[in-house]
Amino acid sequence: MTVELDWGNLGFEYRNLPFRYISYYKDGKWDEGSLTGDAQLHLSESSPALHYGQQGFEGLKAYRTKNGDIQLFRPDRNAARLQATAKRLRMAEVPTEKFIDAVMQVVKANEEFVPPYGTGATLYIRPLLIGVGDVIGVKPATEYIFTVFAMPVGSYFKGGLAPSSFVISREYDRAAPLGTGGSKVGGNYAASLQAEVEAKEGGYADAIYLDPATHTKIEEVGAANFFGITANNEFITPLSPSILPSITKYSLLYLAEHHLGMKAIEGDVYVTDLDQFIEVGACGTAAVITPVGSIDDGEIHHVFHSETEVGPTIRRLFDELVGIQFGDVEAPEGWIYKVK
Repeated sequence: MTVELDWGNLGFEYRNLPFRYISYYKDGKWDEGSLTGDAQLHLSESSPALHYGQQGFEGLKAYRTKNGDIQLFRPDRNAARLQATAKRLRMAEVPTEKFIDAVMQVVKANEEFVPPYGTGATLYIRPLLIGVGDVIGVKPATEYIFTVFAMPVGSYFKGGLAPSSFVISREYDRAAPLGTGGSKVGGNYAASLQAEVEAKEGGYADAIYLDPATHTKIEEVGAANFFGITANNEFITPLSPSILPSITKYSLLYLAEHHLGMKAIEGDVYVTDLDQFIEVGACGTAAVITPVGSIDDGEIHHVFHSETEVGPTIRRLFDELVGIQFGDVEAPEGWIYKVK
């Protein structure tokens, strides 16, 4: 089968591919799971996922290499993060082996939709874990659905690797102190929608969220993690229990230190110290790296490197990371899983 798509101009949007994976947890154990062509989930109207938000999800990608192979980038870390989310929300955990096998099955079954090498597009994969069954009281479900689906995508932010402008949100928080900010759950994203809409109405790419306790420190950039580059060759990214532990961020921390010779730091990033950065970026699986050209905080307009051009360090980090993901740069041991 030959798929005819404009691979170089894909947006970040849903497509109904032929196959997805689904598995059911019941009576204390997971079934074998299988591929299905049915894109609809069938669940009880009283499922805790619908009423009480007992659900978590992941996002990862499959990459086509120059020789036509397909590979995954650190899927074991996605499995571990979904397990951490499941623990926080009292859901049944998906074992790492089952998680990776499900992802592999979906990629192989939809192989013709993995974009060609050189287009910049990827196959985005969405694992989803939800609490289901006949439950009406506020308590954990006893049954769960684990499903994995995929779609070919282009850049998350329009323009690809190009600077975007953001605005600091002081009216809305994406997570509560000691809440679920460090878990990948739908409620965090629902809480961010109002700020995102208002930011875009104001001409920005998205809102930047501050720490929910004091509103003095940078935490997340929309649905992505924040990092900054200083003139002292430091890579600095916020550390907080209410920040989602981004696999891309931790990969960049490693690459900055071990491949670029930078000092990699996780710590507080105060709004009042933003001008220490000569380059700023947002990072995540969907966004990869988005250069932050400017940040508005009320009447203060911070510009980092340029509002129109990508900074040299962010360019090097992007090339190194994407090179590893597409098989052009040697990866640290254990980062790449071949789809066979």
